Amino acid sequence: MRFVRNSKWEWTLYTGAISLAMALFFAWTETSDSPIEGKDWYGWAAGLIVLAMAVGYVLGRRTQQRIDQLQLAIKQAAAGNWTAKLPSLGMDAFAGVFLDFNAMLSALESRLKLLQQLGEKSVEEVSSQENAVLEERRRLARDLHDTVSQQLFALHMSASSLPKLLERDAEHAAKVMEQLIAMSSTAQRQMRSLIAQLRPLELQGRTLEEALDRWFPDYCRQNGLQGTLDIQLRSPVSEAMEHQLFLIIQEAMANVVKHAEAKVVRLFLGETDRQLSLNIEDDGAGFRRRGDNRIPKASTGPMAVHMGSEPKSLAEKPKS
Repeated sequence: MRFVRNSKWEWTLYTGAISLAMALFFAWTETSDSPIEGKDWYGWAAGLIVLAMAVGYVLGRRTQQRIDQLQLAIKQAAAGNWTAKLPSLGMDAFAGVFLDFNAMLSALESRLKLLQQLGEKSVEEVSSQENAVLEERRRLARDLHDTVSQQLFALHMSASSLPKLLERDAEHAAKVMEQLIAMSSTAQRQMRSLIAQLRPLELQGRTLEEALDRWFPDYCRQNGLQGTLDIQLRSPVSEAMEHQLFLIIQEAMANVVKHAEAKVVRLFLGETDRQLSLNIEDDGAGFRRRGDNRIPKASTGPMAVHMGSEPKSLAEKPKS
C-alpha cells in the first residue's frame, strides 16, 4: 500500500501502536481487581521502555541498512559499475527510491553504451578518412608524376636542345618551339585539373563565410589591395557548392591581381529566392564586352560548369 510505503506514516503507526499499548495497560491496571503495587510499577515501566527502544532500534537499523545500500550503490556507480542494482523491497518505504535509482542506472548504462558505440564508429570513420587522404595523396603523386612531371621533363629536354638546333636548322627549331607551346599548354591544363580536385585548406572545418573572412583580408593584404567583403547568406550552403564557390572566388581574385592592376576590390556574396549572387568589383582595367554580353565560362574556374552557372560580365571599365 502507498500509505505504508511512506516512511513518516510508518513511524507514526509504530509510535501509535506503542502509545495504544501503554494506554491499554494503564486502563487495565485501573479496572483490575488486583491493582499493581508500587514496586511492580518500576518493572512494568522498564519493560515498556525496553520494548519501545527495541522497536525503535529495529526500525532505525532497517532504515540505516537501506541508506547504506543506497550509498554503496552510488559509490559503485561513480566508479563505473553500472550493473550494481538495488534489491526490490516490495512495500518498504525505500522501495520507490530503489526502483527510481535502478531505472536511472539502466538509462545511464544504455546511453553510455550508445556513446561508446558512437565513439568507436567515430574512430573507425577517422581512420577511414585518414586512409582515404593517404590514398588520395598517393594518387595525386602518381598523377603528377605521370602527367605534369613528365611534361615538364620533356619541356626541359626540348628547350635545352633549342640553342644548338637554332644554329643548325632554324625551320626545325620553329617546329620544336610550337611543340613546346603545346606541351606547356597541356601541362597547364593537367595542373588545373589536379588543383580542381583538391578541397581548399581554408574550408577545412569552416563554413564558406568563415573561410572567406579569414582568407580574403590576408589575400588583399599580400597583394596590396584594399578589400571590402560583404556576405549576406541567410540559409546554409552545401559543402560541394561551398567548395566550388571558393575556387571560383580564388580564381577571380587571382585575375584581379594579374590583369586588372586594381587597388580597390569589393566582393559581394548574397542570395535571392533560389540563386546565389557573386559580384566582384575593382577599380582596375576592364575589358570590352562581346556581342552576347558574356565572358567564357573557363574564366570563372573549372568548377563553374558543375554548378550550372552562366557567368556574365560584371563591369566594363577600360583603362584610361
